Amino acid sequence: MGRSPRRAVAIALLALALTGAGCTVGPSERPPVAVRGENVPAAPTDAATGPVLEELPEPEAGLVSVPFVDCTQDALLTGPVVPPDRTLQVECGEIIVPADPDHPGLGGISLGVQRVAPASARPDDLPPLLTLGDAGVDPSAAHALTLATQVSPAVLQGFAIVGLDRRGSGVDLLDCAPDAARSALVDATVTSEEALADLLEDARDVVQECNLALDGGLASYRTALAASDVEQLRLGLGVRTLSAIGVGDGAAALAEWARSAPTSVGRLVLDGPPYPELDEPDLSESRAGAAEAAFEAFAVACRATAACPLGTDPRAAVTTLVDRLRVQPLAAADGNRLTAGAALTVLLDQLGDPTAWPALAAALAAASNGDPTPLLAAIAPVTGPRGRFDGTLATTCNDTRRRLSPGEIAELTASWRTAYPLFGTALAMRLVACAPWPTSPAPDPVGHAEGAPPILVLGTAADPQGALEGSRRTAEGLVSARFLSWQGAGTGAYPRTPCVTGFVDSMLVVGAVPPSGILCPP
Repeated sequence: MGRSPRRAVAIALLALALTGAGCTVGPSERPPVAVRGENVPAAPTDAATGPVLEELPEPEAGLVSVPFVDCTQDALLTGPVVPPDRTLQVECGEIIVPADPDHPGLGGISLGVQRVAPASARPDDLPPLLTLGDAGVDPSAAHALTLATQVSPAVLQGFAIVGLDRRGSGVDLLDCAPDAARSALVDATVTSEEALADLLEDARDVVQECNLALDGGLASYRTALAASDVEQLRLGLGVRTLSAIGVGDGAAALAEWARSAPTSVGRLVLDGPPYPELDEPDLSESRAGAAEAAFEAFAVACRATAACPLGTDPRAAVTTLVDRLRVQPLAAADGNRLTAGAALTVLLDQLGDPTAWPALAAALAAASNGDPTPLLAAIAPVTGPRGRFDGTLATTCNDTRRRLSPGEIAELTASWRTAYPLFGTALAMRLVACAPWPTSPAPDPVGHAEGAPPILVLGTAADPQGALEGSRRTAEGLVSARFLSWQGAGTGAYPRTPCVTGFVDSMLVVGAVPPSGILCPP
């Protein structure tokens, strides 16, 4: 019996991923990437080297009830550059979701939705593909346009890519922290228990002001509720099963959705989800190690260029800069100051995007030479007016349950300063921001997505948002998951590398899932 055309396409895509993209450890045309030993994925087993095809739910167009309107001009004006091989149309809409399904008295909140499709298509006729970004990287519905500029023509022609605001971003932007308290938390490099106690007062100011601004609804900004938002969106898109790609804690939200609504799951890719059961301080320590690994990759990539702005030893150059800024912040002409905490915040923010590394290296070099302007411009989308800081903080604090005292944080700071010399202190300081935050009870277990179709989980060796092991543990907790690891760096492996892209595209377009254990090179 001959192969069906669909299966033939699947085999072709998988063959491309395995051979043309080099899905075994070996040479790569991409910049060299270095990772710390504990973050290097295990080598694949023999069983993981051949393609295994499985049918997944067929993506279908639905009866859409979300009121979309054309917003192409505005979206393209402020969004990423669209490649010349595609012309896109963008529609914007909103959905109303319960602020907290367990507390109906809190009412509802509005979340932005963006839908992107080829200009030649009728979006209602295309199956939706939801993309859900990480709260600290790309949390708004506009993530859909970013992905639409990056995916292959096969994916773009086969789906309408849909973005959904994470709570605290986009239409629901959270902007409630007092400026002085926000700056104190970002700039903090103190290590004594007494100084940490003072910083704790700034953290209390944030909690108090945000709780007042939200009329007691502060706890509704958490990843678990993003899972219920996804189900509300599925209903608004009018589909029986929804295909989706999640990145970082956006992947964690989609994993939670799969556990709670497994029969709603279509073709699902979880890209870099953190380990769901890891609480503080273990969570921050794992991120410190991951950030150090990501910096090593950044340093190797910089040294591989003809003239790295940071010289032959980028780590030494950046360490020297941070140490100087701890003693004397660098003032710009407009009076703004670059502190050590601000510089490390930029690093943690931009290490996840290797396309930004050349500009990041140049900005760090400029600061080393006395010009803080590029780094101050880079931190503005995080901590400036209408930045991501407040929404990310709320999600981070609500997703964890353990709160640490100043004494405990001081001890961790001393330990992490040695173990994670560049980022240990900064990530220990971030524990202060959550210390006065109200805690939520542990969520009830919702199973392991029994009844869901095969789910593809991706892990990246040097992802500053979370360690590779967290993604592996997420896969282990989902009965139908297949785990694929990438030896590269950044937040989100798809579609950064041909090996990962080949497997993901095969799954999305044709419905074929690779076996667990495949290892993609940098």
